[in-house]
Amino acid sequence: MSTRRHFLGASLLTAGSLLAARGWSGAPSAAGYRMPDEGERHAATWMAFGPSLAVWGEDLLPVARRDLARVAQAIAAHEPVRMLARAEDMELAAKLCGPKVELLEQPLDDLWIRDSGPVFVKGEGGAPAAVDFNFNGWGGKQAYRRDAKVAAAVAAKSGAPAVRTSLVLEGGGIEVDGEGTAIITESCVLNPNRNPGWNKARCERELRRLLGVDKVIWLPGIAGRDITDGHTDFYARFVRPGVVVAGLDTDPQSYDYAVTRRHLALLRQARDARGRKLEVVVLPGPERVRPEYEGHEMAAGYINFYVCNGAVIAPEFGDAKADRNARAALRELFPQREVVQLNIDGIAAGGGGIHCATQQQPA
Repeated sequence: MSTRRHFLGASLLTAGSLLAARGWSGAPSAAGYRMPDEGERHAATWMAFGPSLAVWGEDLLPVARRDLARVAQAIAAHEPVRMLARAEDMELAAKLCGPKVELLEQPLDDLWIRDSGPVFVKGEGGAPAAVDFNFNGWGGKQAYRRDAKVAAAVAAKSGAPAVRTSLVLEGGGIEVDGEGTAIITESCVLNPNRNPGWNKARCERELRRLLGVDKVIWLPGIAGRDITDGHTDFYARFVRPGVVVAGLDTDPQSYDYAVTRRHLALLRQARDARGRKLEVVVLPGPERVRPEYEGHEMAAGYINFYVCNGAVIAPEFGDAKADRNARAALRELFPQREVVQLNIDGIAAGGGGIHCATQQQPA
């Protein structure tokens, strides 16, 4: 298992200067927000046609774009897809994505809108809002001047008012059940490269204000081994309240081998915000990938699926047995949804997955 691994020179725009430039004063917004579970009805899925030559290189760029369009088309069969694209990429994006995907012009650094985009929440009476968590390039590991503006741009384009915070967090770093429980990796959110001086209690208070989270299940994660510092959405996902699917790395040489076992132990001991003991379903990754990608740091895990209206969009990696087992497990976990498996080798070779490349807007 691995996660996003592209590194460029860090932008000089820090989280603090970004907040100052936006006029953030630290004043809290109105309370009463709730982040819905991903499986609740969506108004749309947001994506970003953002792979660039500078980040992806000549070999991966065309396949990453191809696979991104493949994901967009699969989701568009079930719900609206709104794809951001640079002005110079609009024609190519239209050709690859097809007429069912709506294109919106926006400067971009990369495709990972789960992290650069806003986290949509519902306020009083179900009114939508969009939390801007101050994307800073995963702690300054990649250029992010354009992507730092994506959350505000998506909020504006969607018509949802933006909610401000001083917390730096990526959407891939938090998983919620929609009933007050969150799973978060310490290695990401409590990392000094995002939130120096923050502790668990302060983070939990802010997440309660922003997302309606009453209980946080903290997983250790692992810092410094991938660009995200160990995002939650490659380790554990809520299927529904009380049920979690968790990854297991079976390669003893992998840095995730020990940490995934530690996570499983913690999840099996945990209770959610309503006092329920979690049911934990293990979903091991593939033992092999297609030969042409064996030399890449593949993000080859099945946990990074995406739940849209009526379907689960999931990866497959060319390991026939593991792919088949993952499909069967997801069908059992989501019996009311179609399970659509896609070859996303181009995206995975860049260190991410389907969930990383999508962001849901609740209905």
